[in-house]
Parts: sequence; structure tokens; C-alpha cells
Amino acid sequence: MTLPRSETASASAHPDPAWRGRVMAAIVCLALLWPMLVASEFKPWILFDPQSLAAAGMFLSDFLRPAHGSEFLAMVLRETWQTVAIATAGLSLALLGAIPATLVITQRLSVSTLGTGRMRPAAMIVRQLLRWVLVLLRSVPELVWALLFVRIVGLGPTAGVLAIALTYCGMLAKVYAEILESGDAHATDALLTNGAGRLPALLYGALPESSAELVSYTVYRWECAIRGSAVMGFVGAGGLGQRMDESTKMMAGGEVSTMLIMFVLLVALADLVSKLLRRRLG
Repeated sequence: MTLPRSETASASAHPDPAWRGRVMAAIVCLALLWPMLVASEFKPWILFDPQSLAAAGMFLSDFLRPAHGSEFLAMVLRETWQTVAIATAGLSLALLGAIPATLVITQRLSVSTLGTGRMRPAAMIVRQLLRWVLVLLRSVPELVWALLFVRIVGLGPTAGVLAIALTYCGMLAKVYAEILESGDAHATDALLTNGAGRLPALLYGALPESSAELVSYTVYRWECAIRGSAVMGFVGAGGLGQRMDESTKMMAGGEVSTMLIMFVLLVALADLVSKLLRRRLG
């Protein structure tokens, strides 16, 4: 069946009935995006400057040939080990603060709510103050903490360890409390009602159910700490990131390529450890 000529002409003139709305939406998006581009001083045409293109070409040509000298590889392995040490030490210090903080801020582990179901004012004030301290710790990025500690303790891995410890203490305590709060409260409530303290209620009530999720998140944070230590190395906090900063400044693309490969291997190792632990606990 053929359409009337008038309907055929209308369909060919307006193939998309919603075209006006789409055009208006695109105009509104561009109108909102333009001030952001101006404020951020976004100038992509700088990439096509002949001098920039020449420098980028030299860097990329070297980048595609990873450095593999024996002395350089020995240095990379040494700095990689230091990066893992920074991440592990920082996370361990963060756990020393996060675990006690979790015991305090997790309402399900509160002894003061037994019987009445309402928290005592003193306990509520302490819990809220600690929550704000944790908010402060995790609100400041580890890079900012690293900059501060580099000024205080000088260049080196100590600044990186302290930066990771402070930021991750706030992150771990918050997420640990949320994981414990979302679990089944029957065993924890039974232990607290029968006179058990916070720590036994945590160890024998809440942990058995939530251990896999807690371990998985902790290993994920260890992986994030490894990546974070690379970034902090650019401000002098030690590790492989500091060496990468030096190679980048010298436009040594082959050295940067080798170090990036090592970072990929580290992240893959962390992912493998996480899978093995989840499988074992599952």
C-alpha cells in the first residue's frame, strides 16, 4: 500500500519528529559547557604546535621500546619493592586507627543502646566527633597529605607512608562500619545482650558473616595505595613514582614505559591476591 503524497512529503521533510528537542538540548549543553571550557583554559590546539608534536613524537618513539638494561631493571625492582612497602606500611598504620574507630562508630556494636534502644548523650557525642575526624581524614587527598609531610619530614618514603595512613584510616573506618551495619544483626545482638563486649561481638558476631567483603575491600584499598604511592612519588614521597617523575622530566620514554609495565603487573598481582582471598573465605 502506498502512502498519500501529502504524508510522504511530510515524512521526508521531518524524518525525526523530535529533532527540535534534540537540537535545543544540544544548544543548551554547549551553552553550559562553554563557560567551563573558558574557565579551565582548555586549548587543545596547543597539541598541534610543531614543537609539541616533535617532542611528543620523540617521546612516543622511545616509549615503544621499553628500557631493559640490567642496571636500570635492578633499580626498577628495588623501587618497586619500596613502592609495595610504602603501600603496605601505610595501609597497616591505617588499619591500626581504622579498626578501633570502627568499633566506636558502628552503632550495631554500641553497648549503650542495649535495653533502651537509645544511645546515651555522651556516647553519641564521642561517636559524632570521631565521625567528623574521619570525614576530615578522608576528605584531604593523600597527595595533599604527602605534600605536607614532604615539607615536615623531607623527601622520601616516610611522607608517603604517613599520607596513606591518614587518608585510608578515614576511608577504611567508614566502609567497615557500613559493611558491618548492613549485615545480619542477630548474632551480634545476642552476644551484646548476654554481656559480651564490643570486641567479642565484632570477632564472633559480625566478622564471620562480613569477613569476605571486609577482606575484599581491604585488598582493593591496598591496590589503590600502590597506585597512590606512584602519584605521591611525583611530589617527592619516594618509590617508583619518584623515579618515573625523573624519567618523565628527562623525556626518557623507554624508562617510563618499563615502569608503567611494572605498575600494571603490581595491580594485576593485587587483583589476583584479592580473588584468592575471596575464594578461600567464600
